[in-house]
Amino acid sequence: QVQLVESGGGLVQAGGSLRLSCAASGFTFSSYAMGWFRQAPGKEREFVGGFSRSGSITYYGDSVKGRFTISRDNAKNTVYLQMNSLKPEDTAVYYCAARSRGQSATAKAYDYWGQGTQVTVSS
Repeated sequence: QVQLVESGGGLVQAGGSLRLSCAASGFTFSSYAMGWFRQAPGKEREFVGGFSRSGSITYYGDSVKGRFTISRDNAKNTVYLQMNSLKPEDTAVYYCAARSRGQSATAKAYDYWGQGTQVTVSS
């Protein structure tokens, strides 16, 4: 069955960095667009960054541009989210998601989701 497993979350001070990973299995990874989202308590799920199916196109949410970088390794069926210059407002549960069609910044467009990993940024 399809599985997306995030890891790498934790507690970090403002200005610090974290790298999240998402290991995928159960589907043809290279044929899926992938995305990272986050959700803070009481807020809607927010788009962080994503890839086209080929991985040649990447795009980011406005709040993380210039600080976060996404990458994917099709040989390892894994996507990464490198987060630098973290701010307290980046505190959220971070999710990776997979979509069988083209890229999208809309959470409802994604077919599969991981369980999420908590990122907490202290001031």
